[in-house]
Amino acid sequence: MELINNIAKAHGGVSVFYGVGLTYFHEGNDLYMEMKESGVINEQNISESKVALVYGMNEPPGARMRVGLTALTMAEYFRDVNEQGVLLFINNIFRLVQSGIRNDLTDPAPATTFAHLDATTVLSRGLAAKGIYPAVDPLDSTSTMLQPRIVGEEHYETAQRVKQTSQRYKELEDIIAILGLDELSEEDRLTVARARKIERFLSQPFFVAEVFTGSRKICWSNETIRGFQPILSGELDGLPEQAFYLVGNIDEATAKAMNLDVESKLKK
Repeated sequence: MELINNIAKAHGGVSVFYGVGLTYFHEGNDLYMEMKESGVINEQNISESKVALVYGMNEPPGARMRVGLTALTMAEYFRDVNEQGVLLFINNIFRLVQSGIRNDLTDPAPATTFAHLDATTVLSRGLAAKGIYPAVDPLDSTSTMLQPRIVGEEHYETAQRVKQTSQRYKELEDIIAILGLDELSEEDRLTVARARKIERFLSQPFFVAEVFTGSRKICWSNETIRGFQPILSGELDGLPEQAFYLVGNIDEATAKAMNLDVESKLKK
């Protein structure tokens, strides 16, 4: 409600509320009454109303799945014809997916949802526990747009090499936990060291987390791609892992490594 209200009053936009997840009539009615009270819906002058409600909870599953297209069409109308900012609010995506898999006892809703998406960003509790933010798992996250003809050969090849190195590290984690790092071959130890640098280089100093990180940066994709290449090739094997943590680009990582070296010598 707050988002819908702010879009209407602060930004002069319009919201389209697709209520396929509203199971009972009174839920839709309550929402409608709240919007009337807040002034988002004006029954006396409909042209001043700032929201369109699209319901489908009383319809059969096939019809509910089509209602989403109706909501999308309305949102596109406000955007293209009226040239307004639009918030398309779907309550909720699970019900939309569920409407297409009626009578499926296993109900694989997440997997079915992924089929509707061009990209998925998977957050990892393990990475968050290590203090790496954003805690995005590069192996589980996917994108159909990661293709040479879309992102370019350099971007594609670098991403594939990063994933291969990270995957190999993941395979070795159990061996490391049981036998220790020293039991690995020289090649595997290098792979682990580079994968850990990659893991830390994927962290970002967020603007909203400046109070915790002490810095804030925008990490540009071209600089990130350029930064992965010397890590993967082994040019930066001599730098400590910590140098790659919460930096904006590879030049900052190199400078941070020099500072860490100076600090280490001063302590001695």
